[in-house]
Amino acid sequence: MSVKIHEALSRKQKRLFIHLPARIHKGHSNWVPPIYMDERTYFNPRKNKSFQYADTILLLAYKDARPAGRIMGIINKRYNESHGESHARFSFLECWDDPEIATALLRAVEEWAGKKGMERLVGPLGFSDKDPQGLLIVGFDEPNVIATTCNFPYLPGFVEKNGFGKEVDLVVYKLDIPEQVPDIYQRIHDRVLSRNNLIIREFKNKKELKPAIRPVLSLMNETFQDIYGYDKMTGKEMDDFASRYLPMLDPSLIKVVENDRREPVAFLIGMPDLSDGIRKSRGYILPIGIFHILRAGKKTKQLNLLLGGIMEDHRNHGLDAVMGTRMIKSARKAGLEYVDSHVELETNKKVRAEMESMGGKVYKRYRIFQKPIRM
Repeated sequence: MSVKIHEALSRKQKRLFIHLPARIHKGHSNWVPPIYMDERTYFNPRKNKSFQYADTILLLAYKDARPAGRIMGIINKRYNESHGESHARFSFLECWDDPEIATALLRAVEEWAGKKGMERLVGPLGFSDKDPQGLLIVGFDEPNVIATTCNFPYLPGFVEKNGFGKEVDLVVYKLDIPEQVPDIYQRIHDRVLSRNNLIIREFKNKKELKPAIRPVLSLMNETFQDIYGYDKMTGKEMDDFASRYLPMLDPSLIKVVENDRREPVAFLIGMPDLSDGIRKSRGYILPIGIFHILRAGKKTKQLNLLLGGIMEDHRNHGLDAVMGTRMIKSARKAGLEYVDSHVELETNKKVRAEMESMGGKVYKRYRIFQKPIRM
């Protein structure tokens, strides 16, 4: 083939790996660049602790001696051991509309993974489900939001032509935020809090929020342990995750339910959509990008849900309605009018039923693919 694959080892090659998508998506109105400060940290093994328990490879494709695509291969050894699997992952796949490039990249990762004894290749999937995952297969006319992938329609077809089938789909809902909290939600809210010795914590600023981060992420470890692709975070990884997202969070859009020992038993995290600001900043925080991002957060009408979970022995007790009630009030106070649910596994019937009961409609769908590795 005329496509050549090279491992990205030098600083120059890694910089190209990070910035190549901006070339591929030039003029793509729905693409939002990553925040490059975060990207440099994410792909740096000295700063991203996930590299300590994973084998990885960064690959660049060149066609006619020009950069033409990229892909990352990941073997999450910690996840494989805990789940009894021998799976490798591909992630951050990008290329121009040329099937030869995609084939070369996917085959290179498959060959790398096969030599390491892996039996299946799945993806796009990063170190964990907290990273952008899946390829967009429905909703190409919608802009992407933070922590999700954006790709052209040709890319899923290229993956399928290389022998990959469906592993699992993820869906995203859009729903209107009611002007007033529905009466049934308010009644459940009042009854649950009065009968169960629970309190709901809300935050005015990041100083108040900071001490709650580790307890909430520890609860996420417990509530997410059976979710596809999720890998528990260590304390250091929690701190890294928080430092990545805390500057962009609005504390008023974070809700934590605690028991009488002040231990979190449920949480819901949302943030105003910052896509327009990140696009205007071109992914650079400094020198003035941060002002574009903060301004976008104040002007947007969209609330993006990021994470939420309820401790198992507190499920089906109305805590979702408690947090939803408070979130509706805070969102409306902030001038937000509709919600992007973030990705939900298509098999998560409970969450999907709640979204649909509030009038939510699926407007995006992502697919994670899989293929047996044959050497």
